[in-house]
Amino acid sequence: MMEADGDLRALGAAVTLELCGSWDHPPCCPLAPHHTRPDRDGDGNTVALRIIFATEPANEALVRSRIDSALRQETLTGPDGRTSHWKFLGAGPGELDPAEAEHARRLTGS
Repeated sequence: MMEADGDLRALGAAVTLELCGSWDHPPCCPLAPHHTRPDRDGDGNTVALRIIFATEPANEALVRSRIDSALRQETLTGPDGRTSHWKFLGAGPGELDPAEAEHARRLTGS
């Protein structure tokens, strides 16, 4: 959940900070190259955040844990000084939809 005027980019930025340690690093993220896509629901306050990432199988649990940790913080102050807040309702693994398959191949370097 996020207020209707909240900055959707903050969700992906929180994940990037947790996985990469900084916004300022050369691509790609060394632990888990990733892509985030937030989508607001019709009510304007519900946000579904899709995250595609690639990592070694041994690192999957760590990456998922860091993503959850980033989103459970429920706040982020961006480099512009704007603070965004959200309510984390939960997460779980999903399946790639066909539209995401090409993006996933790029993340894995295939």
